[in-house]
Amino acid sequence: MGADGRDGGTWSADAQARIVSVPVSDYIAFEHACTWQNVEAGESVRWLDRAHATDLLLPGNDFWLIDRRRVLYNLFDGQGRPIGKQLVDDPEIGKVTAAIFEAVWERATDHAEFRIVR
Repeated sequence: MGADGRDGGTWSADAQARIVSVPVSDYIAFEHACTWQNVEAGESVRWLDRAHATDLLLPGNDFWLIDRRRVLYNLFDGQGRPIGKQLVDDPEIGKVTAAIFEAVWERATDHAEFRIVR
């Protein structure tokens, strides 16, 4: 997690799964409070307590799963500041990343039901 309180997340075109440490940081509490806008726009958002992700094989970077071939990774420095993006166009990586997203999605709690613990 960076100095701004960011935790990891995984995204597909119309869904976000946010993996967070509990209790959450002020930043994550703010992000949760603003997520109604994503939901209202038609996006599905789920939250997963990092303690429930221990046995999942997660990539080292947040990502957007564009399709089952292309993955866009968000890169951050040690302080949690964005430093770039990396687009990977590889069907094998896309397949593995899609499976990761699906595993996280199955465990995660819908935004409407996820309660913030501080």
